[in-house]
Amino acid sequence: MAGTGGPVFDAQRRQQMATAFLEGGDHYHKVRPGYPAESLDWLEELSPRLIHDAVDIGAGTGKYTQLLAQRNWNITAVDPSADMLAQLAADLPQATTKVGAAEHLELPDESMDLAVVAQAWHWCDPLASSTEIARVLRPGGVLGLVWNQLDIGLPWVHRLARIMHAGDVHKPDFRPTVGPEFTAADPHHTHWAQLLTPEGIMELAKSRSYYLKANEQIRTKVMTNLSWYLFEHLGHAPGETMELPYTSQTWRTQKR
Repeated sequence: MAGTGGPVFDAQRRQQMATAFLEGGDHYHKVRPGYPAESLDWLEELSPRLIHDAVDIGAGTGKYTQLLAQRNWNITAVDPSADMLAQLAADLPQATTKVGAAEHLELPDESMDLAVVAQAWHWCDPLASSTEIARVLRPGGVLGLVWNQLDIGLPWVHRLARIMHAGDVHKPDFRPTVGPEFTAADPHHTHWAQLLTPEGIMELAKSRSYYLKANEQIRTKVMTNLSWYLFEHLGHAPGETMELPYTSQTWRTQKR
C-alpha cells in the first residue's frame, strides 16, 4: 500500500475492499480510536463564522461525528453501511443519518458549511467526490480530510504495523488529491496515543480491511504473529494497559 492517501486501488478494487465495512459496526466502534480535538480546531480556524451545518462523509460509527456533536453543530452523517450508521444513531440521536457515498450525496445544493471525510477519502473517487461535495457546500465552505495513522516513526510501532498489515501510512510527500473546485489543501499533525491492552490491539487488527477480507488461514497467521510480538517479543502482560502512538493528519481546503 503506497503512501498516497491509504491504499491505491482502481475503482473496482476500491469498491470490493470497502465492502469489508458494511457490517460489524459494533466491533468497529469498540476498537477503533477516536480523533483529537485539535483536528477539528484546525478546520474551524479556516472560517469559524461559516460553521453551522456539517456533513460527516464516510462517518462509520461516528468516531469523528462525536467531535462535531460536542460543539452542537447541525450534523448529517453519511455512510454506505446502514449497520455502521445504526451504531452512530444510537450514540448520537441528534445527528441525521443517510445511507450514501461521497460521489452521490442526497443533499440540497449549498446546504453545508463543513464537510469532513475521516479515514475514508482513500475509499472515494477523489475528483467525483470533490465535485459532489463542492455542490453541497456553501460558498467558502470547508472540506476536511482526516487520517489516523500509527506513528511508525517509532521502530516497535513500525514493526507492529507491518504485522497488522496496517499499510495506510502516508509518505512524507503525501498530499491528498482534491478537485479544482477547492483550494490547495494544507496539513496539520497531532501526535497522541490510544490506551489499549495487548488483547485490544489484536482486536484492532481484526477491524482492518486486510483482516476482514482474508481467509481463515491468513487470519490465524496474523493473530499468531501479533500474539508472539506483543507477549513474547515485547514482553507485555495480558490485560496490561499500553499506549499505542498515533499521528492524526488533518488536511483542510476551501471551496473556491
